[in-house]
Amino acid sequence: MSGDVNGPKSVSSTGGEETPRTRDSPRRIQLPVLERGVVRERADAARNRLRVLAAAEQLFRTRGVGGVTMDDIATEAGVGKGTLYRRFGDKGGLAVALLDERERELQQRMLDGTPPLGPGAPPSARLIAFVQAYLDLVAAQLDLVLLSETSTPGARHRTGAHAFWRQHCRFLLTEAGAADAAIRADLLLAGLSAEQVRHWLHDENQDIADLAAALSAAALALAG
Repeated sequence: MSGDVNGPKSVSSTGGEETPRTRDSPRRIQLPVLERGVVRERADAARNRLRVLAAAEQLFRTRGVGGVTMDDIATEAGVGKGTLYRRFGDKGGLAVALLDERERELQQRMLDGTPPLGPGAPPSARLIAFVQAYLDLVAAQLDLVLLSETSTPGARHRTGAHAFWRQHCRFLLTEAGAADAAIRADLLLAGLSAEQVRHWLHDENQDIADLAAALSAAALALAG
């Protein structure tokens, strides 16, 4: 069994984590990251952020991620390029921000949703449920996830969301009795990276249901 009695902690793409519970507190894990520690923005800055995200989402949807430049987004949003770069850095930063809400929703389902994705199921069943749910998220937002993971070297490992996925997988693998749980978690997440999923779905034309089944079998093997 795991020595980490706290299990995974909720984090966003931009970082942060929840307060650990004590030994006697309930096993339900709260999500303070969704409610606290938010940097308060000036009203104009908040409006600009929403305009930029709306513009980026619209342009990415109509032109594709590769067909949109930061200049295009600044023009569409009606903000200065300096404002855009200071706030988001590059298109990868925009992709992370656009994915944040979807990732938080999945995190919440994992932490206090219904089993097997949420608590209450055996660790191997929860691991399979995570693989299938995360694969669905990646496949549905493939270009955005790919951009967020590859915009700069090592970008995939630097987001708070990736840290959460890794912590969750490591926790479940440890609970299942697997040795070297951290390395096995990394191996599993490497197979779920957007670049790898894109290769399987688009270059090898694999069916997503077959891919989910194969990755679930791999997760079970790693847990064994």
